Amino acid sequence: MRDLLFSVENNIARIVLNRPESLNAFSEEMIESWIDALETVRDSDDIRVLVVSGNGRGFCSGGDIKSMANGEGFIKSDGSSDYTSTALARKNSLWKKVQRVPLLLQEIDIPVIAVLHGFAFGAGFDITLACDIRIAAADTKIAESYVKAGIVPGDGGAYFLPRLAGIDKALELLWMGEVLTAYQAKELGLVTHVVHEDELTAFVETYVEKLANAPQQVLRFTKRAVYQGLEMNLRTSLDMISSSMGILTELEDYQEGVNALVEKRKPSFR
Repeated sequence: MRDLLFSVENNIARIVLNRPESLNAFSEEMIESWIDALETVRDSDDIRVLVVSGNGRGFCSGGDIKSMANGEGFIKSDGSSDYTSTALARKNSLWKKVQRVPLLLQEIDIPVIAVLHGFAFGAGFDITLACDIRIAAADTKIAESYVKAGIVPGDGGAYFLPRLAGIDKALELLWMGEVLTAYQAKELGLVTHVVHEDELTAFVETYVEKLANAPQQVLRFTKRAVYQGLEMNLRTSLDMISSSMGILTELEDYQEGVNALVEKRKPSFR
């Protein structure tokens, strides 16, 4: 059984973490498959939405605690592990493997939706912060649990948290390791939607279909404008968005959208 499942159907890509017996803790195979899948999504002109979820009782527990206790690296699917006994080796293990995931997620122009259930702890939650939208089942428990293992957030938490929740709350979450409910996380801006467990699948599918049927280049240019705008001054951001507007008005979806508004009908984008 593979540690990660990747599929594409009807222009929708799905990544499913698949180590339910280990609470979907990271393994070497999972991370390598994740990197391969994200590169495929990034480079595809046909995929319109990416959905990330987990099998079993929860989304992801983050790093494998048993391997960390033994000073080891990732647990492989055959039960063996890569031993990383020095500081440099551990740094390179993060940089070359796990940290490639948030970097690749930020390179993807299409909408990326994380679907949380059960629990999302430590790196398992931080990976969702690199996604664009987080939809959580109401019973989800969320925690920045690094401090309890005596480590720092090595997977993007220190970058994403203050941008979403503010500096003081980010530090508190990381220092205290407090477990949040899905509703508490939503109040802090860390979760976009909270849905009853029985309604989660239907809600996600409806949400994803709307995105898949939207004008694709508009979504991609808008995503670039939002993320790149965080690092720009106003003049540079406006200059970039005016270039995007010029390109988009040359495309068929623009004409279809305008005609649909004039004719008071639902647009049919390509």
